[in-house]
Amino acid sequence: MTKKVENLHWPDTPDMWMPYAPAIKVTGGSMIFCAGVTAAPVYHHHPHRPEEFDSMPDNMDGQARAALDNLKKGLEAANASFEDVISAERFLTDMDEQDVLNQVWAEYFEESKPATTTVQVVRLATDPRCKIEINAIAVVD
Repeated sequence: MTKKVENLHWPDTPDMWMPYAPAIKVTGGSMIFCAGVTAAPVYHHHPHRPEEFDSMPDNMDGQARAALDNLKKGLEAANASFEDVISAERFLTDMDEQDVLNQVWAEYFEESKPATTTVQVVRLATDPRCKIEINAIAVVD
């Protein structure tokens, strides 16, 4: 069965721009679950070695781009793209930087609007310098 993705909206929805869909219905296709990625290299030692993360950008714009580039590589490994993402969770260490993330997000996702949740956390597991982590679910034919 061919994949069909429908963005669902509430009845009497006001006419305004939203960066996400409140609900998404998928029929057909295969699901891809992408692990959380940060601006850090995806492949790194465990236990962590802090020097492996020294090249990370130190601002939200750079970290959002690096994290989304890492997500893109995971999607591509599954023959998927950002337009196939139906759901994503975004973990930020500073919610005041959400507007910067949303600007970068719009560049990467363009017209796609996955269902999203954004949560502020105290710290991310990879490295204390990480500002954002993103995980996603995609559906492909």
